[in-house]
Amino acid sequence: MNKTTLEQWRMLQAVVRHGGFAQAAAAIHKSQSTINHAVHKLEDLLGLPLLEVVGRKAQLTEAGELMLRRAEQLLDQAGKLEEIAASLACGTEAEIRIAVDAIYPNRFLADALQALSHAYPHTRVQLLETVLSGGNERLLAGEVDLLVTGDVPGGFVGEPMMRAEFIAVAHPEHPLHQLGRAPALADLQQQRQIVVRDSAQDSSTDSGWLGAEQRWTVSHVATSIEMIERGMGFAWLPALRISDALAAGRLQPLALEQGSARYTEVYLVYADRDRAGPATLHLGELLLQACR
Repeated sequence: MNKTTLEQWRMLQAVVRHGGFAQAAAAIHKSQSTINHAVHKLEDLLGLPLLEVVGRKAQLTEAGELMLRRAEQLLDQAGKLEEIAASLACGTEAEIRIAVDAIYPNRFLADALQALSHAYPHTRVQLLETVLSGGNERLLAGEVDLLVTGDVPGGFVGEPMMRAEFIAVAHPEHPLHQLGRAPALADLQQQRQIVVRDSAQDSSTDSGWLGAEQRWTVSHVATSIEMIERGMGFAWLPALRISDALAAGRLQPLALEQGSARYTEVYLVYADRDRAGPATLHLGELLLQACR
């Protein structure tokens, strides 16, 4: 049987955060005597002094710092537990926030969202189309519930979805197709390369740049495809995104000496699967099924 309660730890936390018993009482709408009693009871139960008054401000003792640090983990978990209960009590969530990396095929995404709209017609969707670490940044900031990414951020678990292939391509009349031999790295560096900018705010990474002097940087894969189809450069593009253009002859693969194709694993990541509502879980399954 536990001696202490979460409420006692919450009151101690309030005293420390607000700098005193009176300030804590005003902040959490409890009487000062109630908070004073709870904190002193906590100290008696533990047999440890947790607070000391320095000037007019209550501060943690060394033991108090350690104990409150551990207790705050429990308070955080308790808060999350209550949020899960509230979500379950409400039933279907009103909105899903999802970030999808550009490497995930558009038609797979459209199929999944169409199926979701039939199963959950009243659930709104906020879709963020991201590049490289842009989706991870949104997940870490708590701005999305679901993420499709090529790089699972630390602290999360990703479920493998598919292996995305990137093919080096150019317009059939591009100079790289007229060499009469396999283009080498030096040949590529003499031509304009179209690269896709990382959509993360705190990153300047570009996708697959080879050091070409004539680099052009765009923000979306669709823009890169359009430019390559017009003969404006070369790029590595997602194979499933350009299958129609390849079949129609608007794009042609570059038979390089090496590295004509690149591969990236794609993962599905939940911000918190335990807290996810039924619509979010269903969308995750639909995204996985689309790949299969």
